[in-house]
Amino acid sequence: MTTSPETTTEAPSALAASHEIAAGAAQFLTPVVRDLEALVVNGKHAHWNVRGGSFVGVHELLDDVVAHAQDYADTAAERVVALGLPIDSRLETVTAKSTLPALADGFQTWQQTVAGVVAQIDAALVTVRAAVNGLDDIDLSSQDIAISIEQGLTKDRWLLQAHVAS
Repeated sequence: MTTSPETTTEAPSALAASHEIAAGAAQFLTPVVRDLEALVVNGKHAHWNVRGGSFVGVHELLDDVVAHAQDYADTAAERVVALGLPIDSRLETVTAKSTLPALADGFQTWQQTVAGVVAQIDAALVTVRAAVNGLDDIDLSSQDIAISIEQGLTKDRWLLQAHVAS
């Protein structure tokens, strides 16, 4: 390791990921992070504005959806950073690049809320599944992260959708 008063750098390791792997992982995981961060903010919006007979169940479940999305975003972002690249998840970037549909403003019935958040999760799943497929030939460790996120989002979707199933 070389140290100077101004910078500290580490010698490259034979175990470090190549720039191509890092760039490939970032190409697929960055959109996942952005969609998940949008789901966090939108999920909280839905949580605060849900109304109606199933309020408590949906309100509490949305807290779980938000917490899971934040954990998934953190895991995906940390993978990109661990591979040596920065991640841009600033609010303005998430707003501009997220693929999630808009949620309605103001109070919503629990049915409208569930439908809106399920649509958000569906859009995020499209991005996550693209990452799963795209990472297959690039980095299996990053693909494992995307697969785990897909499994979790699918479960959260199921738990929400069960509220409106007949």
